[in-house]
Amino acid sequence: MVYIASWDEFVERSVQLFRSDPNSTRYNVKYRHCDGKLVLKVTDNRECLKFKTDQAQDAKKMEKLNNIFFTLMARGPEVDISEVTGKDQVDAQPTKKGRGRKQ
Repeated sequence: MVYIASWDEFVERSVQLFRSDPNSTRYNVKYRHCDGKLVLKVTDNRECLKFKTDQAQDAKKMEKLNNIFFTLMARGPEVDISEVTGKDQVDAQPTKKGRGRKQ
């Protein structure tokens, strides 16, 4: 098992692992409340990649990784994931109006 220190490297290697063998690749998320640690694991029974963090801001990064894997699983491993990770998706979302009083 390999713990990868860099988030970008973990995402890149995880996507490569999934694309090499999509039928046997698994993605696991484990949160230990007593330690406050989040562990992400991607494996295909030959190679195992792990990322461990205790930062709350990494939860947003995990959500983006989930979206990448959902896209790869739904559309196939050859799909271009730049549309999932790009800023176009964020800009396309409508802004929410507040519930406060108008001024």
